[in-house]
Amino acid sequence: MTFSELGLLPELLSAVNDLGYTEPTPIQAQAIPRILAGKDLLGAAQTGTGKTAGFTLPLLQRLAPHANTSASPARHPVRALVLAPTRELVLQVYESVRQYGKYLPLRAAAIYGGVDIKPQIEELRRGVEIVVATPGRLLDHLEQKTIQLNQVEFLVFDEADRMLDMGFMPDIRRIMERLPRERQTVLFSATFSPEIKKLAQQLLHEPETIEVARRNTVSETITHRVVRCEAAHKRDALVELLQRHPGQALVFVDTKIACGRLASLLQRRGIQAEAIHGDKSQQQRFEVLEAFKNGSLRVLVATDVAARGLDIEELPFVINYALPSNPEDYVHRVGRTGRAGHEGLAISLVDASEEERLQAIEKMLGRPIPAETLEPPPRERRAEPARRRTERSGRAPDGFDFSRPYEPKAGAVLATTKQQPEARRAGSKKAVAVLLGGSGRAQ
Repeated sequence: MTFSELGLLPELLSAVNDLGYTEPTPIQAQAIPRILAGKDLLGAAQTGTGKTAGFTLPLLQRLAPHANTSASPARHPVRALVLAPTRELVLQVYESVRQYGKYLPLRAAAIYGGVDIKPQIEELRRGVEIVVATPGRLLDHLEQKTIQLNQVEFLVFDEADRMLDMGFMPDIRRIMERLPRERQTVLFSATFSPEIKKLAQQLLHEPETIEVARRNTVSETITHRVVRCEAAHKRDALVELLQRHPGQALVFVDTKIACGRLASLLQRRGIQAEAIHGDKSQQQRFEVLEAFKNGSLRVLVATDVAARGLDIEELPFVINYALPSNPEDYVHRVGRTGRAGHEGLAISLVDASEEERLQAIEKMLGRPIPAETLEPPPRERRAEPARRRTERSGRAPDGFDFSRPYEPKAGAVLATTKQQPEARRAGSKKAVAVLLGGSGRAQ
């Protein structure tokens, strides 16, 4: 199937062609015709499946009859609303609307918190047909009466499961009170959990249901590996892995404190790294993400705040410095690599305390993950008791003393049971941030 067979307008097909896409992904092939037919839709799709284009393209076509070049704000009321849980995802969807709608005179705005609200107010006053927003900032505009939603014809919930997890349900209820009852609603979620099904019953009218990937499935293009090591030697293992794989890498940790500390340690080791977590300001998060997306930042150390909404084409490498407590979060983490048919490598550093988490992940995957073992150098093993006796102040839980200047230790040696494959050849091109991409398929 090609995009031309989906009944899309010539203006949209031209935009798709400009981006180099010819074949729709499975979710696009199923979602686009249903949305064009005016049906409410409940879709289950993991990130990286092309769901953004799956609702953006038909949304634009549904609004095409209203497209006009008038300068009057009255000719450009809000007719479509897309709700997303994070700033990063809002910007991703907005960019999709901008790219695919470039041949249609439709206006769009990205509305999110953490930035000055005044430029957003000015943009809304000029008139926009499409608003992509986080629930909290949208409520701010509603309370200030800087936006009207009484002409909304098309409503999208993107990553609705994430919005529920983040506690946005009260905000969503307040927003729904401002919307017309007669509208088309589309809801996408990574899973069909009981909570999502209940939400769908409340928001959707006789919806069509599509599911392109079973729950908790991961791309077959991802190679999974485990490195077993002592907790105190994870830092050395991480540095060696980053030296072994010189391309960009996304490193996941389980706490905000560990995130910042690990990024600082990598910097001291001469590795270009930055941290992103929930305590960072929106502007800080935006700047770090942009640097990582454009390839100027090599290593991004993140909590699960970056597990969704971060779209990097050909990201070769994901490292779990600490395993997530929920196996489903492992899927979201490693799903940052191996996208759109590209190969990817996911390596997890596992100490003895994480064996149960590893077993849960392997059970979910339906197969064991090949493992290798990190053995600390003998000299380091002998010196460890002495260090524990003498280094008391400023010690982190994993044994690293952040109050003292860093002193490099002897390099760790990996004793592998299986040869570790390279996820990408050393000379591979720099990862490029794109909203929708990969191998002739729009995402």
